Amino acid sequence: MPKAPMDAADIEADDAADRRVVEQEQDEIKDFVKGLSADDIKSGNWFTKLAAHAMNSYTKKVDWQYFQDRYAGVPADAIVDQRIKMAARYAALEGGLSAGAYTATVAATIGSLGGASPATVPAAAASMMVDVAFLSQLQLRLAYDISVLYRVPLDVNDPEDLWKLIRVAFTIKSGEAANKTVVKAVPALVRPLVKRFYSGSVLTAGRALPVVGKHLLQRNVIKIGIPLVGVPLAVLLNRYTTLLAGRHAQAVFRNEARVIEVAEGMTKRSRHPQLMLWVAWLVIRANNKIADDEALLMRHLVRLVRERHQVVDDQLAQLVDIDPAEVWERVEAESGDLSDILDAADRVATVDGAPDAREKAVISELRERCLRV
Repeated sequence: MPKAPMDAADIEADDAADRRVVEQEQDEIKDFVKGLSADDIKSGNWFTKLAAHAMNSYTKKVDWQYFQDRYAGVPADAIVDQRIKMAARYAALEGGLSAGAYTATVAATIGSLGGASPATVPAAAASMMVDVAFLSQLQLRLAYDISVLYRVPLDVNDPEDLWKLIRVAFTIKSGEAANKTVVKAVPALVRPLVKRFYSGSVLTAGRALPVVGKHLLQRNVIKIGIPLVGVPLAVLLNRYTTLLAGRHAQAVFRNEARVIEVAEGMTKRSRHPQLMLWVAWLVIRANNKIADDEALLMRHLVRLVRERHQVVDDQLAQLVDIDPAEVWERVEAESGDLSDILDAADRVATVDGAPDAREKAVISELRERCLRV
């Protein structure tokens, strides 16, 4: 039965509830910012501390079962969509609350920060840091939620996994300037204004920050430097950058979930798990290129074969160049039905799109050899 339309009182009640949640989270962030020194902000060390603050206790509480208890039977795509929209609402609300405390002198203030005492952090800079830290924590946790919902394993205590989460959460790509990310994120109406702002010298103070801290500072400092549009722009930027971050995280982790699903299906059906790994690697290396999805598939195949079949192939792990002749010898050493190997080869070839001519040639030869067995 469709849900009845909400009347004005219902909407106002929901807005009030969201505002209370945001204010509570904002109060916690304010306590966090009070513990930062001026050097933490200027050096970018604030982000290191925030990552630990945002994720350590959160990841202990939020897991697959956490969402199952709240959304039993609901497909992951539907839950992810709602989490993104909720995060965007929270971000917009917080942007409106914080923007009123901004002043046009904050960018210059950050450039002059120095000292290890929290008391040396000017109130204007602290106001900005509350907004930056709130939004950063919100987007980190949103990306983590999405990874959990798509059953993509992430260990935030593993440096590689943590860096992956950070890249996904803040849509950081290699060599991408933060200002380009901002311009893409804001509505078309204000893009010319943002571009003009970025062409000036107001961000000189942020150049000393490490990569992530600089990226986040640049993305947020425009909300204080453009006269007259501080509050509306803060609301728009917070909402759009959070939507952008959420959709990016959804695309990345949903795709990884798809690849994991392919790997799980191959491993479950395989009657020749060790041979499957060799054939999979031969197909992947057929065109002398390794696509990201192919590398991801191989990593999960190796993991699942180890976990489900207790097969660890050290020879394959130490291989530099794969010799097709050796793979064909392994195929011909088998007997019986090898349809699972052919199926696996087809799935590997299509995991990153339509197979090319070299992949097709390898599969064609594999088919001929399997028929001889």
